[in-house]
Amino acid sequence: MMNPISTIDKGVYEKKRDEVLQAAIAFDAGDAKRIQHLIKVYTYAALIGRGEQLPEATQQMLELAAILHDIGIHAAEEKYGSPAGIYQEKEGPAPARELLHKVSGIPEEMVERIAYLIGHHHTYKNVDGADYQILLEADFLVNAYEDNLSEKALLSFREKVFRTQSGTKLLNTIYGLNLPR
Repeated sequence: MMNPISTIDKGVYEKKRDEVLQAAIAFDAGDAKRIQHLIKVYTYAALIGRGEQLPEATQQMLELAAILHDIGIHAAEEKYGSPAGIYQEKEGPAPARELLHKVSGIPEEMVERIAYLIGHHHTYKNVDGADYQILLEADFLVNAYEDNLSEKALLSFREKVFRTQSGTKLLNTIYGLNLPR
């Protein structure tokens, strides 16, 4: 069980979130595909989190983790020759911490939770927290489109991984699941 984490004042948070967004975009400069991916995952995560009425501190951590979730992908490709999720999880927390420390005023316990989420965003077992669950769902919503997954794969993932009402509704709506043909 997580200890309570300090919430950043809403106006201050919005400025810090935008600083993190700008820094993440600069980090992936020249890689439009990955920048588009992080923006989409961030948008879905924020939407699902609001739909699930997350506590403010949890919503803030979720959004920042969604922005930075794939920050380890370039290092993974360089070090392992692969962007596979397991390598992203290994290589992502360190640059995420570094970037978040440059944005002063983000509580250290928040930085550590964000690093944890980044280090687990492709691990679908032992999901501990709504922020973790929603990050998985938001990333899948985008990956499903980018990877052109079949309806069978969508339904399987929905059954095995999706847990939030808001995320499940988005999945069903976006991909036309359970709709009359």
